[in-house]
Amino acid sequence: MALDQATLLELYRTIVKIRTFEERVGAMYYEEKLPAFDIAAGPIPGEMHLYSGQEAVAAGVCAHLRLDDPVTSTHRPHGHLIAKGVDLNKMMAEIFGKKTGLCQGKGGHMHLFDPVTHFGCGGIVGGGIPHAVGAALAIKKRGEDRVAVAFFGEGAANIGAFHESVNIAALWKLPVVFVVEDNLYAISVPKTASTSVRSNAERGAAYGIPAVQVDGQNAVAVYEAAREAIARARRGEGPSLIEAICYRFRGHFEGDAEGYLNEGEKADWKEKDPINILGSQMKEQGWLTEAEAEAIQAEMTELVAAAEKFARESPYPAPEEALEHVFA
Repeated sequence: MALDQATLLELYRTIVKIRTFEERVGAMYYEEKLPAFDIAAGPIPGEMHLYSGQEAVAAGVCAHLRLDDPVTSTHRPHGHLIAKGVDLNKMMAEIFGKKTGLCQGKGGHMHLFDPVTHFGCGGIVGGGIPHAVGAALAIKKRGEDRVAVAFFGEGAANIGAFHESVNIAALWKLPVVFVVEDNLYAISVPKTASTSVRSNAERGAAYGIPAVQVDGQNAVAVYEAAREAIARARRGEGPSLIEAICYRFRGHFEGDAEGYLNEGEKADWKEKDPINILGSQMKEQGWLTEAEAEAIQAEMTELVAAAEKFARESPYPAPEEALEHVFA
């Protein structure tokens, strides 16, 4: 089924929004941290894992989700949450550790939780996979037509929680979609040195569920794969697995020296920029002009600038609030 202009335009807008947000956060992150890298300095202290380059995966999957469909994510969560429809102001404020943030400044960039979009993430590798399965079990018991989605990297596909989760989801025919974002490296370890199968999509057969590998730089390819997987789950036919081959344009974390990359590797992958791929597809069909693309970029730059202003001007939580909203 060919995608119409409105669908492609929305995918494009989402990808540009994610990239604009991530690149601005990346720039702000280094404020006061250099020349000697001080991870605790600046307006955004701590680690930072950005999603630039992988935007087509989040956009293509989340385009099929409703606001009430639960999503679990990783330590690289911004793209998924933006694609799910988060309030950018609250998300940026949380990254800054401000009281107006999603978690009142207590979670930070790797622990973003949003009840409005039914989204959660964490820094534990693969930690969100069983959470998505739990949400899917609740959905099935309630007789609802919602769908849970778990995003995780190819490294997480080697942990026990992944296999246990896929097994029980398949056994109980739960409405969950597993999305493996294979960006080639688990921190600095290439998949070829850690994974016995060529493709994690091959693992679907072991659990009797549909699994497909797609070009994760191509939003249309991701969109089409996700459409079938999510529709299948809504029909009550059980889980599916999507493996999206993609690439992060920045290091595993900000400050990563990236000594593990092959010469010219990143430049080669930047030739497959998801913004350019989708933009070219639309321009060939006469559905996007250069002026329209520039207008979309200007709009997203303005949205991110407004979120930055909101975050910078927001107050920090008071010290006496440190023990509020925690498990005792």
